[in-house]
Amino acid sequence: MLTSIHPKLPMRNKAITRDFYLKQLGFQEFGMADFDGYLMVEKDSIQIHFFEFTDLDPKENYGQVYIRTSAINEWYQLALDQKMNIPQAGHLQIKPWQQKEFSLLDPDNNLLTFGEGIN
Repeated sequence: MLTSIHPKLPMRNKAITRDFYLKQLGFQEFGMADFDGYLMVEKDSIQIHFFEFTDLDPKENYGQVYIRTSAINEWYQLALDQKMNIPQAGHLQIKPWQQKEFSLLDPDNNLLTFGEGIN
C-alpha cells in the first residue's frame, strides 16, 4: 500500500531555497536535524525535499511538482503579492481537465503547479 509521496528537487543554495519556501510560501522546515546539502520542508499535509546540486543550470532544470489545494485563489494572490516568478503561461486559468491552475518557479527554476478541482 502506498501512503504518500515526497518529491525531491534540486537546489543550488540551501539558504536561498529555505528562505523562499519558508518566508515566501509559508512552509516550515521538517526534520530533527540540519543535514548538509539536504532540506525538507512541509506545509499542511505535503512535504518537499531538496538535494544540493551546486552545478545546476536553472535554464536546464525541469524539476516539477503538482500541488493540489482547496484554496487556489489565496495561493495565486500570495504569488502575486510576493511578486513570485509566474511564467507567461502560468497565470491562473481553468484547464480542460476541470482544474483551476497556476504555476510559479522557485529560485532554481523548479516548476510548482497548484491546482484545485472545479465543480
